[in-house]
Amino acid sequence: MNPSPEKTEDLSLTGNNAEGGSLTVEQALANLESADLGLRFYAAWWLGRFRINESAAVTALIKALEDEADRTPEGGYPLRRNAARALGKLGDRQAVSPLIGCLDCSDFYVREAAAQSLEMLGDPVCIPALIELLQVGLQGEQLISQPDLSQPYEAILETLGALRATECIPLVKPFLEHPIELVQYAAARAMYQLTQEPVYGERLIKALAGDKLQLRRAVLADLGAIGYLPAADAIAETLAENSLKLISLKGLLEYQVKHTATSTLSDGAIKVINLMDSLL
Repeated sequence: MNPSPEKTEDLSLTGNNAEGGSLTVEQALANLESADLGLRFYAAWWLGRFRINESAAVTALIKALEDEADRTPEGGYPLRRNAARALGKLGDRQAVSPLIGCLDCSDFYVREAAAQSLEMLGDPVCIPALIELLQVGLQGEQLISQPDLSQPYEAILETLGALRATECIPLVKPFLEHPIELVQYAAARAMYQLTQEPVYGERLIKALAGDKLQLRRAVLADLGAIGYLPAADAIAETLAENSLKLISLKGLLEYQVKHTATSTLSDGAIKVINLMDSLL
């Protein structure tokens, strides 16, 4: 039985090969061609987990994006999902075109994994295909009257924001009112990246006070991704795991360092470092 997409990472860590074990690159590549679907599924995860950025690995994972053998009863493609995730982690832009092709896959989770990996690869050539998916949930520049849940809008919005696709602003903005909160937060994250308007960062700060831990965790990741410095204190005070708050603050710090012209740490960077120290 294939594991559910939500548990892919956890289940893949079990067994003798956890944290690499005795599996070698050669074995992983051989397993991708195995008749055993479990071995193939694990091999794709392993190559991404340990970032085996070798030509043979990239080629094998791209081939796995077209796999027809590993199917769930509902019609999903578990191997394709793992291959798509792995290709983003390997960072080879040979995968961009095949991943764009995956945006047409019937499996929601393959489309989601492809969008996430395209964000990692950072090639703007994928923007038109992502816009096409985003428009499924819109009538013109408004959300359709019956909220659409058929597309991985969260991943699509995050990728468009990361790629600085400013031409998408009129299409991204309506998703601030989507009925799913995670999609709203992804839209706020993207709108800040596309406009640099503080109102969107402040919206995310407000969400840190929400009742649901899962949503607070997501917002921590969003604020770290956009490097929104005014969120530093709110991040440190959020009711969530210190490990996640540290990751979020690390995103703010990296943004400060990257956007400081001198070699001297900015006041903002020093503040973030002090907050991180207080959480250790």
